[in-house]
Amino acid sequence: MTSEEKRVFLLLKAVIYHYHGLDEAEKRDMDTVSTELSAKEELAWALDFVAKDYITAFDRAREFLNHIIGDYPKPQRVELINMVWQSNNVKGYVTEMEATAMLKLARDWNVERELIDLVLK
Repeated sequence: MTSEEKRVFLLLKAVIYHYHGLDEAEKRDMDTVSTELSAKEELAWALDFVAKDYITAFDRAREFLNHIIGDYPKPQRVELINMVWQSNNVKGYVTEMEATAMLKLARDWNVERELIDLVLK
């Protein structure tokens, strides 16, 4: 995974997790994933991105990600949204707010149907 892909993935996780407020399980998950990916710098960048303005973080991230992910092949877009969905399931649940945020991103990336299909499995 390239540094850009790590940033994209960790920013996705950060904005989804912060959508309702980051809890301890989510913080541990982000720390674990950044360690597994050797991406401590990318995690710091993602958390700083969110911290600059929590209120607008999702909309800013959405705009930022749309510029990058729009060029990704469809299977890669599906994989990214699925990775975020699966990481939310690690804590045992996905909140309505998180699901709504992921659906918005999936719609932006033209993979909404694929996300719904993955969720229904």
